[in-house]
Amino acid sequence: MHQEGKLGKIIFNNPENGYTVAVFDTEAGAIRIAGSFAEPKSGAKYRLEGRFAIHPKYGEQFSVSSYEEMMPEGSDAILEFLSAGNIRGIGPKTAAQIVDVFGDETLSVIENTPEKLLMISGIGPKTLVKISESFGESREFANTSIELRELGIEMNEAVRIYRIYGKDSLRIVSENPYILAEDIRGINFRRADNIAAKLGVEPESRIRIESGIRYMLKSWAESGSTLMPENYLVEKTAEFLDVMMDDVRDSLREMVFAGELEEDRLDDTPVIYLYGYYHAEQRVAHELIKIRNADLKPVPLQAGNILDSLMVAADEPFGEGMELSVEQRRAILECLTNNITIITGGPGTGKTTIINTLVKIFDFAGFSVALAAPTGRAAKRMEETSGKPAMTIHRLLEFVWSEEEDTLNFGRNEENPLEEDVIIVDEASMIDLMLMDGLLNAVREGTRIIFTGDADQLPPVGAGNVLRDMIASECIPVIRLKEIFRQAEGSGIVTNSHLINSGEYPEQQSGNDFYIIGKNSETSVSDTIRELVGGRIEAGFDFVRSADDIQILTPTKRGMLGAPSLNAMLQEVINPPSDDKIELKIGSAVFREGDKVMQLRNNYGAEWHTDNFLSEGEGVFNGDMGIIEEIDAEYRAMTVRMDDRIIEYAGEMLEEIDLAYAVTVHKSQGSEFPVVVIPVLNFPPMLMTRNLLYTAVTRGKKLVVIVGNPARVRSMIDNNRADGRYTGLKWRLLALDADPFGRRL
Repeated sequence: MHQEGKLGKIIFNNPENGYTVAVFDTEAGAIRIAGSFAEPKSGAKYRLEGRFAIHPKYGEQFSVSSYEEMMPEGSDAILEFLSAGNIRGIGPKTAAQIVDVFGDETLSVIENTPEKLLMISGIGPKTLVKISESFGESREFANTSIELRELGIEMNEAVRIYRIYGKDSLRIVSENPYILAEDIRGINFRRADNIAAKLGVEPESRIRIESGIRYMLKSWAESGSTLMPENYLVEKTAEFLDVMMDDVRDSLREMVFAGELEEDRLDDTPVIYLYGYYHAEQRVAHELIKIRNADLKPVPLQAGNILDSLMVAADEPFGEGMELSVEQRRAILECLTNNITIITGGPGTGKTTIINTLVKIFDFAGFSVALAAPTGRAAKRMEETSGKPAMTIHRLLEFVWSEEEDTLNFGRNEENPLEEDVIIVDEASMIDLMLMDGLLNAVREGTRIIFTGDADQLPPVGAGNVLRDMIASECIPVIRLKEIFRQAEGSGIVTNSHLINSGEYPEQQSGNDFYIIGKNSETSVSDTIRELVGGRIEAGFDFVRSADDIQILTPTKRGMLGAPSLNAMLQEVINPPSDDKIELKIGSAVFREGDKVMQLRNNYGAEWHTDNFLSEGEGVFNGDMGIIEEIDAEYRAMTVRMDDRIIEYAGEMLEEIDLAYAVTVHKSQGSEFPVVVIPVLNFPPMLMTRNLLYTAVTRGKKLVVIVGNPARVRSMIDNNRADGRYTGLKWRLLALDADPFGRRL
């Protein structure tokens, strides 16, 4: 249905996506409207398409699906329109002068013969340009949105398109509709392909095939691969586009020749890269070898004596006695005698003790030390255990987000390197290729860098398999910790983590912190999780203060045991509807004050502040968790507290968070939770892997409960299928590690 009338008071407008709430005056009376507008104008006349809907708080309002701006008719209406400030360069006084001279023809003059406005007092050449551009933009968007809607593009998408491409929107979309999949959030390749078909783009056209190749490479990068074998890329692209492989191969060669893609050969296999990953992989390999081979800055203490003093008693300078195993001593010695070292091991093997000991040694030696981790939670845990400040790698590198260029830059780089003598990075398995590239680029010559982590956990969310590739190359000194310490021997979590990692089966119950509850259907698993979270765990374990201490980690996003379904169920248990809790529906999910939520992607430009604005900054990252403190349903905004940071979510940012009572195992990396509950049933084979189960179990700090079929747990342990990523860092390190005669560089 449609409504015609005049836009009254604008209650809310988000400039990012155009979402607007306003009063709309019709002949039948004023109504409340909500929808996307390129540039809403009070006093302007519109024809709206949409439907009436009931808002849970504000009642009936008209939901706008599309609109057309209608030019006012008659001197009075035109004067009202111009006086409202809808055209840049025209205020109420100037509007009155213009309408006084041109009357009913005012808008025609502005559009067709704007130079006539120069006769009006106060309008000079510069002001005239402003007026013409402002009026032209309004008319351009009206025409553009109509034509975009004919291609199946929604109004909110049309607003985003126009904000990026402006007056060239139609030309750009017509010339290459596939660019929408790259630039416009919410438009994927299939949508762009449908738009292209409406524009008459042939299935075998070069532009479609080239876009398909880029899409395949980006899709694989999102799944973790920095490259694709050429033959496999050709095969998969042809299958995806339903075209001939020869056509794909011809387009691929054209793209390589034009420099759009990079071609290389690794281990005698032709491979194809997106430009950025190719050069990042090369830089990382070169920097790692360069750091390894640099002159070592000696620790001005005899390493053996340091270790001996640490093993004896509580003598200064270290303040407390601690006993170190042979493995730990060897790890520390490697860190003291190498520029770069990797320490890897499972839970309970003493990685934290090694880090803390190294910090004390370097402090005593007068070396400055930086502690960092890929996530905020991991950095906070590092700081708590070491007693020293720690931060995310992004903050260590002093990241800066450029809105204009839509790029991430680091304040610390080759020209402005990190000043510390030693950099210790924990949870190194989570570092993807691009982050490692930024980190190594900021390491100055002579700096030691120590990576600690568990190489058997899931690889990073981003592209690359950096830690595993570094270890597999055997080009970097590596210490593998295997001994479980006495204080961890009684832990069922630690014992069973190592059993799982070595391919052995855990007991149904182990110690007082590891349980497997046998259930054989989705319904029974879901019902059991409801009982556990609803009070059963809290009643049985005195360290559980509330359901907030319990985190559900699921392998999948789909089905009854997928994260969305579990979140909907758990929300009703943990944070049910209440008259004093405001709600906001986003997509299919309902968010409520008090809900636990998680950030779904890196947003480097998101602003945050602490209480009373004592500290402010930018950046919220994939996997960050928090609690919704306040929701403003009228303005479609919410306030979320993530540890000590407070972030305001509105507009497109609302698409970046989700409920987090249940999250996927991949999203939990780098985090620890007091209690972890893991559903295990008949999930897709690619998810039923040993390292996924191992990663999930090692997230539990005090209690782990697996709910599901014990046979499926055993099948996961049996499936030691490696992550199917294609990366080239290992081969590049090997190539750089030896000269043509086979000697080490």
